[in-house]
Amino acid sequence: MAEAPRLQISALTAVRLLRRDPLELFERAAREGDVVRIRVPRLDLYVLNRPDLVWDVLATHGGRFTKGPTMQAATRMLGQSLLTSEGEHHRRQRRLIQPLFHHERIADLEEPIRAAGERAVTRWTDAERLDVRAEMARLTLEIVVATLFGAGIEDAEAARIGDALNDVLAQFDRVFSPLLPVTEHLPTPATRRFRRARAVFDETIHRMIAERRASATRGDDLLSLLMRARDAGAPMTDEQIRDEAVTIFLAGHETTASALSWTWLLLSQHRDADQRFRDRLDDPDYVAAVLRESLRRYPPAWAIGRRAIEDHGADGVTIPAGSVVIVSPWLLHHDPRWWRDAASFDPDRWLGDEPATDRRAYLPFGAGSRMCIGEGFAELEAITLLRTIARTWRFEHDPAEPVRLQPVVTLRPKGALWMRARRVQMREGPAVRPGPP
Repeated sequence: MAEAPRLQISALTAVRLLRRDPLELFERAAREGDVVRIRVPRLDLYVLNRPDLVWDVLATHGGRFTKGPTMQAATRMLGQSLLTSEGEHHRRQRRLIQPLFHHERIADLEEPIRAAGERAVTRWTDAERLDVRAEMARLTLEIVVATLFGAGIEDAEAARIGDALNDVLAQFDRVFSPLLPVTEHLPTPATRRFRRARAVFDETIHRMIAERRASATRGDDLLSLLMRARDAGAPMTDEQIRDEAVTIFLAGHETTASALSWTWLLLSQHRDADQRFRDRLDDPDYVAAVLRESLRRYPPAWAIGRRAIEDHGADGVTIPAGSVVIVSPWLLHHDPRWWRDAASFDPDRWLGDEPATDRRAYLPFGAGSRMCIGEGFAELEAITLLRTIARTWRFEHDPAEPVRLQPVVTLRPKGALWMRARRVQMREGPAVRPGPP
């Protein structure tokens, strides 16, 4: 087999871009071809940028790969959770957790999600300048706390968890630093922040586990359900429950906050699409189309890493065992080979039969056996909140204020996302219903 073309930059330059502007690095690689090698210290990265090649890695031949460096590093915070574990442990955890995300149970969460959105719309005033990213994070934090922890957590403690999460996410760029094996054991400010953040999660969740064990009440929040989950008669250990609870918190809070933030920004930038969206708020299919187009433009899971455990062939190139493969929804979602007018914001494309020339080019929730287990919850939450908030508010972004991307574990705006809240005439309509799963 042939060798992959190599991106002609030094290993140190590649590391610098991985930490400071990974989207630029991967876009440069994609311009060189569909299988491109990038040399970094201690390993080779291979960027794959064609739907069939990506599908091979994530689904068809997923058994040839394990998690990549980012998720392996995430075990420092998330432990051996569904997101980070491998092999039989991963399969067992998925069997245990899957019933918690059954569509009937998810549908029961619609009302508390809508109620949280209705409380949020009363917090803002007309013409107020808001950090929409912070507001959406506050809202999704409230929802995940209610659904995961039930009534057993105070607002101040929830805020501490949210701050701890931000501290952790801000440090994921250290994964590719050649100095990480040394610096993670030194009392640097970053290491101290990480340890404090982990302590917040540990203290909160282990306390709540103990409280539930001491109580005769059988709650129906996710933490209680995790504690009751059994596989072949064996329950999870407290440490496994802690790991899964932290992971659900991260996924349920951060990804939806980012998706909502980007959706409000895109609607502000495209007034015609915004008007159609508001005219059709009572049509859950159309609101779902708006969300899916936003997820295409700004996929929260913007890149997925895998490490090859055996040699893998991709488009005539041998990717050696031990190499790290990068597949990027960001690249696929913006590629004009698969999308008509790829740079546009066009929710209507999702109302036809085939929005893309290759359906495998859309993967905001991943693919294969590791596809996001919370996809149904995420769509329900985002669609319900969009419909609830839009009945009262629109958000205007000043084009003079640049928006920069911060690709960490998720793709989020870098810093604040300042927008002006504008009250709209209240609309009468049926109760908010979720879009299709």
